[in-house]
Formats: sequence, structure tokens, C-alpha cells
Amino acid sequence: MNNIRFGLVGCGKIAERHASILSNGCIEGAELAAVCDYNANRSYAFAEKYSVSTYDSLANMMGTQGIDAIVILTPSGLHAQHVIEASEYGLPIVVEKPMALTLDDADRMIKACDKSGSKLFVVMQNRFNAPVIELRKAVNQGRFGKLVMGTVRVRWCRKQEYYDSEKWRGTWKYDGGVLANQAFHHIDLLRWMMGPVESVFGVSSTALADIEAEDTAVVTLKFENGALGVIEATTATRPSDLEGSLSILGEKGSVVIGGFSADKMDTWEFNEAGCETEFDYLSKRRGYAHAKYYEHVVYCILNKRPALEGLMGRRSLELVSAIYNSIETGREITMGYRPSCKLGRP
Repeated sequence: MNNIRFGLVGCGKIAERHASILSNGCIEGAELAAVCDYNANRSYAFAEKYSVSTYDSLANMMGTQGIDAIVILTPSGLHAQHVIEASEYGLPIVVEKPMALTLDDADRMIKACDKSGSKLFVVMQNRFNAPVIELRKAVNQGRFGKLVMGTVRVRWCRKQEYYDSEKWRGTWKYDGGVLANQAFHHIDLLRWMMGPVESVFGVSSTALADIEAEDTAVVTLKFENGALGVIEATTATRPSDLEGSLSILGEKGSVVIGGFSADKMDTWEFNEAGCETEFDYLSKRRGYAHAKYYEHVVYCILNKRPALEGLMGRRSLELVSAIYNSIETGREITMGYRPSCKLGRP
């Protein structure tokens, strides 16, 4: 195999980032080969922009085009349907976050890919931000000592025209609110750094957007290691985005990663000096982490290595589902059972 030929399913807003990264030799060993979307005008525009073939369905794309890997970029509530359909071809599958909106769907996706031998990659590109990589090393090395608190703040601006641009945005069946969509990557990072969650308690509101789900939420978490956590998430920031940050505090040190999407090292302080890295304190260009993520995908496919796969994506979905369960019931929810909530339901 020379280049892995990727086929995109879904030509919405996020597909622009994936297509631009997979085009023009940006990722060694990868190329964009085809796109498909039920909206012909949208898929034709993509095909013309990136000089690739276009189709109106996954079946037609797979029937006529040499595709080595499939990328699912449809609305979140359709991920399960499309991943299961794609799994029939036995090829590697990349699916955007969240991998699904219900744990039942996530389990069906994992089972289908296991049965067909398809490697299932869940897009969690913020794990590949340079500051996040260094933070993870520090956690693994025990440099924080006892972990005390982890906090994420997602203060983004999504005005009504954003939600009105696609009928599925902000709906329970296909999208969810700020927790399931915009803050999902940051919640994944928080759980990844702080470890398993014991319980959650959340409150939310729909402050400014005319949508079914929430645009603002605050969540407290108890981790199994005794640490506490806070999630502050909103798309009601005005007039523009403020931050997408992650803070980890421990008995021996503190780290704050800021920027728009946890991509800028703001604070790196430890009691004991270590082998420190020279950090780039300037925000990295948007799309940088997606490029690093695709390098990971290509490497795993070519070398048959483990990937950021379905079970990892499921863990973060389980946490978000528990938070929604807490919001709906008004109770603290203990992890360890299958939570029930509106997310992914009609």
C-alpha cells in the first residue's frame, strides 16, 4: 500500500478540516480519495474544491472507488448507523466525536467492528496537542503527587445562526448540547488526566440559544482517587470565544493549558525540577491536532498497532451520559451502571 485512500462520509462544517488535512500531501501516507453526502450540492462543492470523486451514498462510494479507510462525519446521532454500515467492508473507520449519543449505540458499533475486523478510531485530536502530551507525561511520571483538582472551562460563542444552519444542531436525537458537542473533547481530557470518576452532579440551562438541549452547564465530579473536578461549559459567551482550558492541580505542582482548544501552555510549575521541555506559548494553528491525529491513524493502520479506539470513546460517552442523568434527575449520580437520559432519544 502506497497511500491510504480515505473516503469521507458527510460534507458538513467539520468535514472541511478533515478534507484540508488529508489533501495536498499534508499527511505522509494519506490522501483524500472521495466524499459522499446525501446533499448533492454540498458534496459536489467538496469534490470540486479538493479534486476528488463524489457520491450520494456510502454504498455507491465503496462500489466504484478504491477506498482504504472510511471517515464518518455525519451528525452525531447518525454515527452508529453509518459506522455499522461501514463496518461491513472490513476497513479502518474514523468517526468524529462523540462516537455515538447512547451507550447502546456505542456498544453496537464496537461489536460490529470487532466482528468485521474493522479498526475503529474515535477522533480525540486534543490528546495530540503538544502541551497535552507533556501534561500526560507529567501525570504518568507522578510529578503531581496526590491529585487535588481538575477543571475544564469551555467558554465559546455559538450564536443562533450557528444552530439554525443545520436542523439537527442542538436537538436531543442528533446532537445534544454543549456537554455532548463542544465540551466533549475537554471532558475526555479531564477524565484521561484525573482517572476514573466516582460520581457526578450537574446543572444546566438553555440561556441564549433557541434549542432543545443546554447551552450552559456546570458539573462537579468526584474521582476515585479522592480528587475533585469542575466542568464549566457554555456556548453563550458573548461576543466571541474566550477559552477552552484544562487545569490540573496536585500537591507537588500545577499546570494550566489554555487557548481556544487546550493548545497553549499557560502555567507549568512543580516543586521539584524535572527534565523540562521548551514549550511554544503561542496558540497553535487550528487544525494542528487533527493533523497529528491523522498521523497516528496512518501509523496504526500501516503498522497494525493499537489505536484510540471505540472503548476509549465509550468511556467519555458514559461520563457525559451520567452527567445528563444527573441534570435530569437533580441527583448526584454514581458511576458504574448504565445511565438513562434524553441524549440520543427522539
